[in-house]
Formats: sequence, structure tokens, C-alpha cells
Amino acid sequence: MQKTISIIGCGWYGLELAKHLISKGYKVKGSTTSADKLPTLQTQGIEPYLVSFDVQTINYDPAFFNSQTLVICIPPKRSSAEEASFPDKITEICRAANNNAVKKVLFISSTSVYGDRNTELSETDEPDPDTPSGKAMKQAEAILKNQQSFNTTVLRFGGLIGPGRDPGKFFAGKVNSPNGQSPINLIHLIDCVGISTHIIETESFGHTFNACTPHHPEKRAFYTQATINSGLVPPTFVNELTTWKIVNSNQSSTVLKYNYQITNWVEWLQKGKL
Repeated sequence: MQKTISIIGCGWYGLELAKHLISKGYKVKGSTTSADKLPTLQTQGIEPYLVSFDVQTINYDPAFFNSQTLVICIPPKRSSAEEASFPDKITEICRAANNNAVKKVLFISSTSVYGDRNTELSETDEPDPDTPSGKAMKQAEAILKNQQSFNTTVLRFGGLIGPGRDPGKFFAGKVNSPNGQSPINLIHLIDCVGISTHIIETESFGHTFNACTPHHPEKRAFYTQATINSGLVPPTFVNELTTWKIVNSNQSSTVLKYNYQITNWVEWLQKGKL
């Protein structure tokens, strides 16, 4: 029997995950909040649904939730208003999942839940976010973990790069960007999709995993080279280390047994491709 997976949020990452799962024989239901995107999903072989969980406009077809596994990848917007509304949105999604067949949830969170604490941080460290979006993510994680009718794995992505998210554009032309010595915590789209698929295939639910490439060069070295690779004006950085963190992703290797496809950012930059 073909396994069915529902993905809330078929954006930059969700669409690529859907395409990859379809290539591996899964049936994928995908949601969008925009009617204009429905044909795009259908073209990729995704069963498309128009879904909204904004508290003012909750609208969904219960058939979307008629899947054993649900992937939630709708990051909160970077605003204080979203900090208030995002947990409510997750609560409504939980209610819909509880009323249907969902038994396993993969929630895409962010390493922003840790805040910058000038230390190395792992999954055993209590989140202490210092941004509105990080605070919203922390609340959402707790809501999902407290659900009794399904089992949730929280997957905390580092900074996202890959096709359509060129790190060479992040600091191009900027002058005296602060904190040049701070370590980077990034993950490439190929590993976002890879580790998510691995969790689904091994049914590794009920966990929390950080997902960052286990290599953390200085921000100034990485982004300067990335900008040069993209043919843009290189930035300059202040030679200082103020606030920082290193996100330890060892559990994704030891517990999950996932092997990162990109393990060294210097080597990745030398290849010169996104």
C-alpha cells in the first residue's frame, strides 16, 4: 500500500521535500495558501490543497489530514505580531490533525530557539530565544510535543542556503558588518531534504534534532568567498567576536545515523555551485 504524507507549506523547502518523496514512491498531499500555486503543485505530481490556518480565516479540506504522517513547515514571519499568532496557528493545525488520521508529525523548527549564548549548544540545552520568531518557534514546539494523539519530531534547521538562497547575496556590498569572527550555523537544501526523508523512512518520531552542517567557519571568511563566487561586491566585516553560538548536531549523526552530504563549507565553496 502506498504511503501518504501531507506537507503544510510547499515553499522553498517543502516543495523540494515533496518532489523527493514522490520520487521515492510516496503519495504526497501539499498545501498552499495561494490559489495561484495549486497548478504548480499539481504539475509536480503533488495532490494540491488550499489550506489556511490564520486564526481569522481557518479553511481546509479534512481529506488533507487523511495521512499518517504530517510535515509542518510554515516558519513564522519576523514580526512581534507573529509571535502572538503563530502558536495559535499551530494549535489549530493540531486540532485538525487530532480529528483525522495523523499519527506522526515532523515539525520544522529553527536553531533560533537557542538565542546567541556565546557557547556550543545541543539538543539537551533548554531553548532561550532572543528574537520574536525564535520565541514563536519555542512555543510551537511545546504545543506539538504536548499532543497525545500523535508523535512529534522537532527538526531545528540552521540558516538555509541552496538554489534560490545564495549566501553570496546575504552580505554583498555591505561595509563593516559586525561580528565578523562569529561561527556560522548553516544547512544546505540537499541536507534539509535528506535528513527529513531519513526521519520519515526510519520512523524516528518523538525526538528533537538539530540540523546544521557540522562545520562552523568564521562568518567573514565564508561570506566573503561566497560573494566572490557569485560575482558580487565582497563585504567587509568588523574583526570582532561579540554574540555567537555553535549549534551541535551530533544527535542527528549518533541517534538518527544521518550522514551529511555537505560536511565542509570551504570545500563546498571551492566547487563554486549552489
